[in-house]
Amino acid sequence: MKQFVVIGCGRFGSSVAENLYKLGHDVLAIDGHEETVQNISDKVTHAVQVDATDEHALRSLGLRNFDVAVITIGSHIQSSIMATLIVKELGVKYVVAKAQSELHAKVLYKIGADRVVFPERDMGMRVAHNLVATNILDYIELAPEYSIMEITTIDEWHEKTLLDLNIRSRYGINIMAIKHGNHINVSPTANDVVHRGDVLVVIGHNNDLKRLQK
Repeated sequence: MKQFVVIGCGRFGSSVAENLYKLGHDVLAIDGHEETVQNISDKVTHAVQVDATDEHALRSLGLRNFDVAVITIGSHIQSSIMATLIVKELGVKYVVAKAQSELHAKVLYKIGADRVVFPERDMGMRVAHNLVATNILDYIELAPEYSIMEITTIDEWHEKTLLDLNIRSRYGINIMAIKHGNHINVSPTANDVVHRGDVLVVIGHNNDLKRLQK
């Protein structure tokens, strides 16, 4: 069980905090608004009203003992940067910060953020890919040119083995897993058969993945 501190409990931050708590972890939620703190207090381990840019206040909470800090302040970039800098200097092992722009992300990385996320942009990309390609169920960008996708199987693949399909050579992608109903095969072999209704989790270059969209 890890200890998480989530700073900024708007829509995204509260969702992160609540789900981490549901997964069985200790979660400290911090926000500057009393009403927000009250709304989340029974959905996390602890919730406190604190100014995220107040170093002394954050230090008094013992943040150095937490495994991960998630900075989800989105509306005020200066506060986001200050909070990230403070928790990093306090000794939090791993810091994840939400960014509004590429420039914001660069600054966050410069001051020590270990990971920067763009929840609105990423969700927009997922929705867009789902709208233009009906066989794409989910889409995650790993890097500017590489992604992971969940796709429904193409008709010509049904009842054929991965060896028969030779997907890596034909499309330049790798199959990470096959979902068949409630069963997930996370290490498919060349002899595994693809059935109608299966979902493939694939990884590859974006140009190659586009060839699978329909």
